[in-house]
Amino acid sequence: MSENDPHIHVDSKVVAGDAAVRNTVAATFGLAGDLPSLVTTGCGLRVPYAMTSPRPDRVTCLACREHARREHQRFAEQVDRLSRMPGSTISPAEAKPAADTHRDLAQRFSDAED
Repeated sequence: MSENDPHIHVDSKVVAGDAAVRNTVAATFGLAGDLPSLVTTGCGLRVPYAMTSPRPDRVTCLACREHARREHQRFAEQVDRLSRMPGSTISPAEAKPAADTHRDLAQRFSDAED
């Protein structure tokens, strides 16, 4: 980690590491874990958690934006694929809004580079 790194990064687990996941776990089990002080970012650095954001308009590290774009796109494709599998608990119609949300986020991370 560089002491002089002015960039805002994205957590390497950008899809699964957001507040919604933490809130769901807390609501389900009544427990909330501590946030880590340092996290590994999409560009491979370890930075303070406070220097990361899941929001495309906040992330200034180009490599992290590209990582987040790829991860959101991959997750959207995975949701689509899994919803079409026999025995899936959600239908393709139910999965579409979630997949569309992640495609939109992927696009917003891509647009942020312009």
